[in-house]
Amino acid sequence: MASNKIKKTKNKTGEERLAEKSLQQLLGGTFLTRDKAVSLLPFLFFLTFLAIFYIANTYLAEKTIREIAKVKKEVKEFRYEYITTKSELMFYSKQTQVAKSLESTGIKESTKPPQKIIIETN
Repeated sequence: MASNKIKKTKNKTGEERLAEKSLQQLLGGTFLTRDKAVSLLPFLFFLTFLAIFYIANTYLAEKTIREIAKVKKEVKEFRYEYITTKSELMFYSKQTQVAKSLESTGIKESTKPPQKIIIETN
């Protein structure tokens, strides 16, 4: 015995049919052949321009971020170089280091402490 199956179909409302028809036209490309599509071309060109502008802006932002990272790295390296140079300068400006470097020229360090010179004026 074959059983009879009753298929219940849901009646679609006007909005559902319109949405389905619009989706079919959009995916099929038939909406471009109508006269209304010609009037929408400026808007489509505007949307295309916005998309291109958005992509270009993203690339520019990424490029700027890479440049900022590069400059930060350079600043860090220059800071290390500054600290190293400053410490070397402090080392070579010590009295003992100055005396050692001037030893070959014959200039010697004074062993007498400095004295105050007092000039009396009348």
